[in-house]
Amino acid sequence: MSENPILLKLENITKKYGDNLVLDSVSLEISKGEVCAILGPSGCGKSTFLRCINGLESIQEGKIFFKEKQIAGEGAKVQWRKVRQKVGMVFQNYELFPHLSVLENIILAPIKVENRKKDEVIAQAMSLLKRVGLEQKSNAYPKELSGGQKQRVAIVRALCMNPEIMLFDEVTASLDPEMVKEVLDVIKELASEGMTMLLVTHEMKFAQNVADRIVFFDHGKIAEIASPEEFFKNPKSERAKKFLSVFEF
Repeated sequence: MSENPILLKLENITKKYGDNLVLDSVSLEISKGEVCAILGPSGCGKSTFLRCINGLESIQEGKIFFKEKQIAGEGAKVQWRKVRQKVGMVFQNYELFPHLSVLENIILAPIKVENRKKDEVIAQAMSLLKRVGLEQKSNAYPKELSGGQKQRVAIVRALCMNPEIMLFDEVTASLDPEMVKEVLDVIKELASEGMTMLLVTHEMKFAQNVADRIVFFDHGKIAEIASPEEFFKNPKSERAKKFLSVFEF
C-alpha cells in the first residue's frame, strides 16, 4: 500500500436490484496517486461498483468517504454535483452530446457547473486537446470522429473539471483494436503524472503494466487483492486462476 493519504474509502458497500445482490459488503481503500485495476468476469459488479462511487447508483448498506468526508450511505449529506467535479468518470459509450462540437462538449460543464470564465476554460480545453492529439478536431462534431477520438474527447471533458480521482468504466470495450492503444496511451500518461485512478478493464496486459494494485471481483465480492506481479504470476483464488487461464501472457 502507498504511504500517501487515503483519498477514497468504501466500507461494506451493498447494492441490490430487487432480490439480485450485485455488491456484497465490499470494502476498499484507494490512496492518493494510486492506480487500481478492477478485474473480473462480466456481471460480477465491477461497473456498478464505479457507478456507486460516483453517485449514479444508490447503495443499500455501507458508507463511502472521499477525502474523509462521507459522500454516500446513511447520514451522508452531499451535493453529488459538487462531488462529481472531483470524482470524474469516463464511460464505455462516450456520452458526448451529438449536437455540440468537441470544444462545446468539453467546456459546457466547467462553465455551467463550476461557473468558470469561458476564456479560461477554452484555453484549458484546447491545451488538453493538444495533449491527446485532437487540437485540430475542436470544431468537429462527434459523428465526424472515430471511436478512439470520441473516447479521448470524453477523457478531456472529464479532465477539464480538474478531478482528483478518475473512474474509467471499460473505456476501450467498444473500440476497434487499432483504436484501443491511442486511448490507453492517454490513461498511461495520466498514471505517470500521479492521477488517482480506478480502471474497470478487460485489457489484461494494460492492467499488468499500469496498475499499482489489482482488485479481482467475483459474484459481487472482492475475491482477491494483489500487486500486478503477484496476481498475474501467482493468483491465490481458484476463481482468479480460472479467469486468467483464458488470456495469453
